[in-house]
Amino acid sequence: MTQSDDAALKVIQSKAEGVLQSDLWKILEVDSRKCSRIVKKLLDSGMIERIEFRKDGIKTFVLKAKKRPVDPNQLLAGEELIPCIGCDMECVVIECPRLLDWMYQLAICGVGE
Repeated sequence: MTQSDDAALKVIQSKAEGVLQSDLWKILEVDSRKCSRIVKKLLDSGMIERIEFRKDGIKTFVLKAKKRPVDPNQLLAGEELIPCIGCDMECVVIECPRLLDWMYQLAICGVGE
């Protein structure tokens, strides 16, 4: 994937409601032709879906990231489940003590190696 493809995917993934294709090229600061090529690559790779949409009577498309199944191994450190599941703490992710402890356990156990 090129840097432009990766940037486009990140923009699309950041919006749960999707991004209008007619807005994406402006956000990425590329021309509409290049944006169409990027969208085609992402569609062909199965990373996004494109839904027809009319805005002010003009046809465009909403681009949404496809949800991918979660690998259960990415939720475990040894036999310990990631603490964020079911957590009701309001925290800053990079400062969360539960998550940091879990990540430390993940590193020690070498899960995924």
